[in-house]
Amino acid sequence: MLTEEDFKNGQLLLIDKPLEWSSFQAVNKIKWAIRKKFNLKKIKVGHAGTLDPLASGLLIICTGKFTKKIPEYQGQVKEYTGTFTLGATRPSYDMETEIDKHFPTEHISEELIRKTTEQFTGEIEQYPPIFSALKKDGKRLYEFAREGKEVKIEARKITISEFEITRIALPAVDFRVVCSKGTYIRSLAHDFGKALDSGAYLSALRRTKIGDFNVNNSVAPESFVTQLFD
Repeated sequence: MLTEEDFKNGQLLLIDKPLEWSSFQAVNKIKWAIRKKFNLKKIKVGHAGTLDPLASGLLIICTGKFTKKIPEYQGQVKEYTGTFTLGATRPSYDMETEIDKHFPTEHISEELIRKTTEQFTGEIEQYPPIFSALKKDGKRLYEFAREGKEVKIEARKITISEFEITRIALPAVDFRVVCSKGTYIRSLAHDFGKALDSGAYLSALRRTKIGDFNVNNSVAPESFVTQLFD
């Protein structure tokens, strides 16, 4: 059983963030539970790498002195699984916004899909999505997007070490990707669709690994709270 001192000295918690929860909500749930359990006025709790509300999966949460290790965990290689839906695009590159354009998919074969993954393996340049929390001129990009303003986004170098297609059931294509910090899987979906002479958006995403940490060893926020009070 973990004690108040354990949490203050530092714990690394592997949390399986539920779909539609923000990373902030997950951190708050854990923080609230620790404070309530030990009647604390405050305790440091933070996460190592945001997951969008539309994604589920592994969130590393650090407490107490371990919050200093957050940059180290953020920099580790990550693995994701999910689904691209071909034949259409959305401004946010995922399910957050409505479909804005439809594209033909008749020319897309299994061979073409598998061959196209080769274009996105290794070090590549990627443009972050306009609907992202990155800052430009002191404002988050999604603020410009929601105001309908054009904004110039710089490409960033990222590394995709593995890109595997795990199932094809058009228009859905399931994948597994191992990538560096700063990779946007939404942008990968968008660019993948473009490379297929069609469109694509990210319709499901789950983070399965961060470095050596696996989602299989994580617990849901509610389960963590239950275990803490048992």
